[in-house]
Amino acid sequence: MSTKTIDRRSARERLLTAADELFYANGVHTVGIDRVIERAGVAKATLYSAFGSKDELIRAYLQARHAARRERITRKLARYDTPRDRLLGIFDVLGESIAEAGFRGCPFVNASAEARPGSAIEEVSDESRAWTRSLLVELGRAAGAADPERLARQLALLYDGATVSARMDRDPGAAAAARATAVTLVDAACA
Repeated sequence: MSTKTIDRRSARERLLTAADELFYANGVHTVGIDRVIERAGVAKATLYSAFGSKDELIRAYLQARHAARRERITRKLARYDTPRDRLLGIFDVLGESIAEAGFRGCPFVNASAEARPGSAIEEVSDESRAWTRSLLVELGRAAGAADPERLARQLALLYDGATVSARMDRDPGAAAAARATAVTLVDAACA
């Protein structure tokens, strides 16, 4: 009797899982289609049937990353009681992500490093960044910031810097340091 496990996920799901693992660990530009289809256990024609091109597979990978990130942040911010705590909590959520095994930085920054202007990578990355900024504006407004747009821009810079520092400097405390600075900014903006 065989002990081989049957993977009942669709070929599309297997391709996305393989792309997520390989692209995040190694980069969207360095991973070829052949590695993705080998990891997914599908034929090359299946990839083209499901996505049409590598660019569209990258788009789907980044969209899935964005959806998961958005859901995780939204769910985890719900545990905070006050608007101020939710606003600062975004750095706690980032700290949890940084602490996860296999953290390789922001998948959007990583993919964008060599993206062509107007590419699917740029488009999805812009959508993700716009969501983050709008969330920070919304949270800043709820916390009573006099200028929530300005505060959101400042906090986004801290968030991005903490993400890059965690990756580039291998600094697991980057989010906590950013949060400490964010407290000063939030308190000044909401005075």
